[in-house]
This record gives sequence, structure tokens and C-alpha cells, in this order.
Amino acid sequence: MGFLFKTLFFSLLLLFSHEANADFNATSSATGKLAGSCNIFRGKWVFDASYPLYDFSTCPFIEDEFNCGKYKRPDNMYLKYRWQPFSCNLPRFNGLTFLKKWRGKKIMFVGDSLSLNMWQSLSCMIHSWIPKAKTTLIRREGFSEIVFLDYGMKLLLYRTPYLVDLESQKVGGVLKLDSIRNGDAWKGMDVLIFNSWHWWTHTGRSKPWDYMEEGGKLYKDMNRLIAYYKGLTTWARWINRYIDPSKTQVFFQGISPTHYEGKDWSEPSKSCNGETQPFSGLKYPAATPLPAVVINKVLRRIKKPVHLLDITLLSQYRKDAHPTYYSLHKGLDCSHWCLPGLPDTWNELLYAALIG
Repeated sequence: MGFLFKTLFFSLLLLFSHEANADFNATSSATGKLAGSCNIFRGKWVFDASYPLYDFSTCPFIEDEFNCGKYKRPDNMYLKYRWQPFSCNLPRFNGLTFLKKWRGKKIMFVGDSLSLNMWQSLSCMIHSWIPKAKTTLIRREGFSEIVFLDYGMKLLLYRTPYLVDLESQKVGGVLKLDSIRNGDAWKGMDVLIFNSWHWWTHTGRSKPWDYMEEGGKLYKDMNRLIAYYKGLTTWARWINRYIDPSKTQVFFQGISPTHYEGKDWSEPSKSCNGETQPFSGLKYPAATPLPAVVINKVLRRIKKPVHLLDITLLSQYRKDAHPTYYSLHKGLDCSHWCLPGLPDTWNELLYAALIG
């Protein structure tokens, strides 16, 4: 089996590499339709004194792992950048417009801690428009819900880092690459925003599974890109089977980059620690992440409409926007994002897609 997996890996790697440019050109064309004729995912970061969109001290929904202001980050320029597409303007986020349009509806984020990052961001963006609104908040393991009571709108979060099932069996934790039983919790939503990749790279003690399973066979491990491709393919089958496009809009959040290695922006001695400005070059030096190419290949084969929030490149520029050491966690964090901060832009892009 080892030889088979290696052969498959190099075949997929060659295929992904050769088709990366073509795939992302196709993605740009498809996702550009979210905002009419403009590709809202290609642009630049510009200074805007009116940002941020809310204050960390007045939003009740920010967790300490993202609350850089609470943990006394000394600089604040990272809060003052707005994403400007090259050939159009994004609509300014309006929380009241959002609530009125989605009155009585359910919007669910499904994924890992990057979904949590984006869910909390949107909650704060809405709250800043109606700070005295009546809300309820439910938080329990694997599930969170904020209800804006006067509008009957629910913002939900379903935590599942792999999208496919992770089960406890006699042999230990098993990541089932061809099973999504948990998907029952996603049914009946008006909007679904999926995300997955962050946990597929984990090894050692941070890896929550002991085996992967596919077709009833257990594997101690396999190349993670291949496993990711298999898992997303299972997710795609779930979308094709259970999603009614007339009732549910589906988005994929895209790959959120990390900034642990400064070589990605041509400064190999650095990390995100101490970075205070976005990358300002015309072309980000690091290549398109292969998991982003995998996502695009899977999305192109889904029969139901799924819109890619193509956040990867614009987020690669934001080496300055991570918590670093300014959060609840003691270690260096170049994976998640401060709030207020970059995920607010992700939600502005979502807003453009949902509102027009």
C-alpha cells in the first residue's frame, strides 16, 4: 500500500502543479460573478482611517485567543487597512441591512478554528450596528449559536476540523475519509460556509486521530494532501446529495495562510512576530498553496453551486494581522487572526456575495 500511496501522491502533485494556473483562472472567473463582472478577490490593501469596523472592548463575542487589543498589542496600524478590488468597490458593510435581508434565517459556519474566527468577526460586525439588540448566546462543545432576537436571525457555528467524521473506536481515534454522518446538523440552513485544512497538517500529539479509514480499511497514515482530497470529495458528494440550491446558498471559506516562515515573503529570518504592515509587493513570493488547488479541483466537479470565498492571496499579504503573542495563548500564533482584523474583510466579501 505504501508504494500505491506514493505513486498516487506524485501523480496528484504533478496534476495539481500543472493545472494550478488554469484552475485558479477558472476560479477567478467563477467567483467573480459573486459581485457581477468584478473579481472582488483581486486587489490591494489600502489605508483607511475609518477602520476598524468595531471596537474589541465593546463586542461581547470575541474570545481571548483572537483579542489582540485586550492583550495589549502595542501597534494598531494592522486595523487600518481596507481591501480594495482593482476594478470595483466592495459595498460597505451594514449590519441592519444584513439583519433585515436575512430576517428569520439561519447562517451556519462549518469547520475549524478559522471558521470560529470568521463567525465571531461577523457577530461583532453586526453587533456594532445594533449594540443594544437583544441576543442569546449558546456555547457548548462543537456547537455555538447567536440569535438576534428582534430579527429571528441565527448565526451558528459547527466545529468539525475535517468535515468528514472523526470517531472513537476500539483501536483509537479514526478519521473516516468516506463518511459524513455529522452532516445531519448542517441540513435546513439558509447559508452554509464551510472550511477545512488547518488540522489536516497536524502530527504527533496534536493529531487527534490514530488511524484513517476508507472503504472499511484502516491506514496508520497517508499523505495529507491525498487524504484532504479524499475528504473533500466525500464532502462534495454530501453537497450533491443533500443541498437544494433553491433553499441553501453554499460557500467554501478558502485556505487561510500562515506566516511562520518569512521566506514566504522573501524575508527568511522573520516570522509574523513583529510584523506591522502588509506585504506591499506586486506579487506575493510564495506559491499558491497546494490545498487551495485541491479545493478548486473539487469545487469544479460539484454539480450543485458552491461559491469559493477566495481569501488566500489577499490573506497571504497580511503577515501583520496575526495575534503573535498577544492573546490568551502563550506560544507564537501565526495561524489565526486578530479581531478586529482580517476576518472582517472575509465577511465583507461574504456580504458582497449575499447582498450584492
